Amino acid sequence: MNAGVTGIGGLFFRSRDPEARAAWYREHLGIGTGSDGMWQQEAGMTVFAPFAADSDYFASEQQFMLNLRVVDLERLAARLAAAGVPVERREEWNDDEYGTFARIHDPEGLAIELWEPPAGQ
Repeated sequence: MNAGVTGIGGLFFRSRDPEARAAWYREHLGIGTGSDGMWQQEAGMTVFAPFAADSDYFASEQQFMLNLRVVDLERLAARLAAAGVPVERREEWNDDEYGTFARIHDPEGLAIELWEPPAGQ
């Protein structure tokens, strides 16, 4: 077996109210549903891409943006909106080659990009 990275093992970030924030992710996105905060994700593409410091793709005060691969973005966006989570959609974010996108924000303002890759990817 070769030595090297095989995937992202976790995402750790500071929070003013860790329990409430974790509950929001469980309730709205199904992330961290285990008692230990773990969740078994499906295999698939992961993008690792540093952006220029002056990029306007996400808020300048944010050091990173969480991008989550999803299935049936339309249904998820409708469910989130019905739960009172604002969902932002822009046609210019969508691309036949890369897929469709939407954005939401967690309770502490972290931008979360929801990404549905094109069928077959």
